[in-house]
Amino acid sequence: MSYLELRDVSKVYGEGATEVRALHRIDLSVDAGSLVAVMGASGSGKSTLLTIAGSLEDPTSGEVYVGGRPLPSLSRNAKAQLRRQSIGYVFQDYNLLAGLSAVENVSLPLELDGVATRKAQSAALKALEDFGLKDRASQYPDMLSGGERQRVAIARAVVGKRQLLLADEPSGALDSTNAEAVMRLILAACHRGMAAVVVTHDAQLASWADRVVFLRDGRIVDQTLPVESPEAVLADLPNQ
Repeated sequence: MSYLELRDVSKVYGEGATEVRALHRIDLSVDAGSLVAVMGASGSGKSTLLTIAGSLEDPTSGEVYVGGRPLPSLSRNAKAQLRRQSIGYVFQDYNLLAGLSAVENVSLPLELDGVATRKAQSAALKALEDFGLKDRASQYPDMLSGGERQRVAIARAVVGKRQLLLADEPSGALDSTNAEAVMRLILAACHRGMAAVVVTHDAQLASWADRVVFLRDGRIVDQTLPVESPEAVLADLPNQ
C-alpha cells in the first residue's frame, strides 16, 4: 500500500518573466516498507520534491497524500501535527541542536508532541541503542563525529511512530564507510515498515534502494523498476 503519493504534482515559483518551474507533473508513489532514491543534477527539483512530500510547502497543482490523507486540504496546524507524528527528516548538515545532548535531540520531537519527558527520553535511549550510540547519549553534538551525528539525526527521524522518512543528501558530508552505515540504518527503518525517500548524488548508495527515480528540469525522466520476488520470476518461466 502506498504511504506517500504525488499525483500530477507541479510547482512554480514566481510569475511572468521570473517564473521558474521547479516540478512538472510528477507522479510518484512510495509503499510502506520501501526505499526510493531520487537522483538528478543540482536544480533538477529534488529538494522541492522532498519539501512538498513533507508538507513544508504546497504544490502549485496536483495532489499529495501521506498515509491516505490529502495534504493540501489540511489546516496549517494539522500539517504540523502530521510532521511531528508521522514524518521524519534527515539533512546533510544534521540539524542537531548544539545545546542539547544526543538523547535530548532525539527525544525533543516526542516532547513537542506532548509525550512526558521520562517516556520520551526512554524511547530516545532505545533508538540510540539500536543505532549503536547508547554510550554517547549524554554527549553534545560537537563532541560527536560526523558519522555519529548523522546516526543521532536518523534516530531522531525514526523515533516514535513515524511512518515516512525523507532524507536530503544524508551521506553527503560523510566518508564512504559512514555513508554506507547511514544507508544501512535507513534500510533497516524501511524493513520495520517505514516508507523512505532519499535524495542522493551517489549512484552506489542509490543502488541500495528498491527503486531509483531520475529527475531532470523538474521532470521524472527515468526510473528503475522494483525488483520482482523470486516467486514472481519463477511464475513467468515456461513450464518444462
